[in-house]
Amino acid sequence: MKKALKENLVYIIIIILIILIKCFVVTPVRVNGRSMLKTLKQNDIMILNKLAYKNKDIKRFDIVVIKNNKELIIKRVIGLPGETITYKNNILYVNGKKVKENFSKIYDDDLDDYTTGVIPKGKYFVVGDNRPDSLDSRMIGFIKKKNINGKCIYTIFPFSRIGKKK
Repeated sequence: MKKALKENLVYIIIIILIILIKCFVVTPVRVNGRSMLKTLKQNDIMILNKLAYKNKDIKRFDIVVIKNNKELIIKRVIGLPGETITYKNNILYVNGKKVKENFSKIYDDDLDDYTTGVIPKGKYFVVGDNRPDSLDSRMIGFIKKKNINGKCIYTIFPFSRIGKKK
């Protein structure tokens, strides 16, 4: 028994390291649904960086994974704490100043005239890129930082879509 353990110790250590990395550092996540079209598609597999916000702030337009009840959802950060977000004619205004959204999205009539009010400290306003088909902050409210599991950094599958998403 001791000899078998000694011979397989390297493999055991590798398996333990892989499990620890998956639990605490990076993990694959699968896109479930159409809420992030055109940027992400159903069944895309992405790498989630769980440590992205340990020493850095969440930034506007980051794609994040959020724990919503028992479900994980992927959304885009639009509003940061202390800001007021307004959409007029599907144009984003942050604290009254126009901000260009440099990513593909599907517009929604619900955003023709939408204002958040001031986003509380430690909370974020998130929406899907497919605005008409997205369960997001417009329905579920502001998202607490503790419910943001990390930042999606790369699509790894399908291979034809590999790369960083904006």
